[in-house]
Amino acid sequence: MDLSDAALLLVAGLAAGTVNAVAGGGSLITFPALIATGLPPVPANVSNSVSVFPGYVASVVGSRLDLPHGRKLWGLLPTAVLGTVVGCVLLLATPARAFEVVVPFLVLGATAVLAFQDPLRRLVGHPADLSPRRRTVTVQAMVGLGAVYGGYFGAALGVMLVAGLALVLDATLARVSAIKNLLSAVVGLTTVVIFSLFGPVNWAAVAVVAPATLIGGYAGARLVRRLPPVVLKTVIVVFGTVIGLYLLWRALR
Repeated sequence: MDLSDAALLLVAGLAAGTVNAVAGGGSLITFPALIATGLPPVPANVSNSVSVFPGYVASVVGSRLDLPHGRKLWGLLPTAVLGTVVGCVLLLATPARAFEVVVPFLVLGATAVLAFQDPLRRLVGHPADLSPRRRTVTVQAMVGLGAVYGGYFGAALGVMLVAGLALVLDATLARVSAIKNLLSAVVGLTTVVIFSLFGPVNWAAVAVVAPATLIGGYAGARLVRRLPPVVLKTVIVVFGTVIGLYLLWRALR
């Protein structure tokens, strides 16, 4: 890695950490940057997953005041770990091409769910109107599916988590974003452990990108607390749409 490669990864890491805290999808900044430095796709994907973890942790610290208290939040963490393990195993054991084709539609679908959140709530029922058991099962299912996706690919994980959780939780978008940050950090930690043991991690790249995502993640989380809900929702929807269309173009070219 030469100086220009290091500079590229540093800038990409700062941007990705900020974007992950605000809207999710920052991995789509660092992943192409890692490819541009000469890494093959799978090592780049694995190294990317390890690199963005510190940014997730910083986002949790920055948004900690918006996190709810109680056992229900911590009850989501084992589901996130289990889902991530499944996703990591899929990445390491199966061809990536089939999932690459599916990913854009998952991202665009998640973005559409967030964009049309109110009509969908009228259709499926507001979270406050659901029974406690049904609400718990629905939230756990959303977290599990998001974690599987995060373990496999990870890009736009934040968009998918926010979209799913905003549909099934009766909470402000800032609180949903804080929960997303915590779950993303758990997913990130799990991928770090698994890929460190079994994945082709490029540790030189990680050493450059990871500290940059740490700084960007904290700054982005502080920014979220200052954004009005309508602005935050618009940013996430726009960014998710751009990510989905980019992934679709990349998969079909």
